[in-house]
Amino acid sequence: MTGFIKGIIGFRRGAWEMLATIIIALGVFMLMQPFAMWAYTYSFITTLVGTVMFIVVSHFRE
Repeated sequence: MTGFIKGIIGFRRGAWEMLATIIIALGVFMLMQPFAMWAYTYSFITTLVGTVMFIVVSHFRE
């Protein structure tokens, strides 16, 4: 298994923070793209979920 997968399974902070950051970036991308209305519609909730996830996982152990 890779280090990232082991970090996710073991609830390590670094891997979960990276995943939360990717979700936030996805939400921002969905907000800025001009092609799909469904992506724009769900962009705020995606960004919000990523932000809350980042706050929660920042309390995980190193």
